[in-house]
Amino acid sequence: MAETQPEENDKRATRRFALRLPVSVRYGENEQEHAAQTRDVSARGICFYIDSAIQAGSAIDFTLTLPPEITLTESIRVRCKGRVVRVEGGGPASKMAVAAVIDEYEFLADSQ
Repeated sequence: MAETQPEENDKRATRRFALRLPVSVRYGENEQEHAAQTRDVSARGICFYIDSAIQAGSAIDFTLTLPPEITLTESIRVRCKGRVVRVEGGGPASKMAVAAVIDEYEFLADSQ
């Protein structure tokens, strides 16, 4: 697992982990579910690749499973609410890279 080190002028206060994890993202008026893949994850934010249009400032809900390498126990599913702070082109297979802050989160039971 590669850990990304912040640069001196980087405003991030928490460690980012370069993780490729599947993530389910909901946003927009109909809150349709979209499949995405994370680029990196931290305690305060996430960056993921997605192939559908999303705007900076959009509210999002997303669910991902943190692996044992991060939790140091077992895999844990987490549902998060946040907002998009940046959208960039040029990801793998022309996907958009979306950076979002995490405003709140909850751990999910295995049955959900």
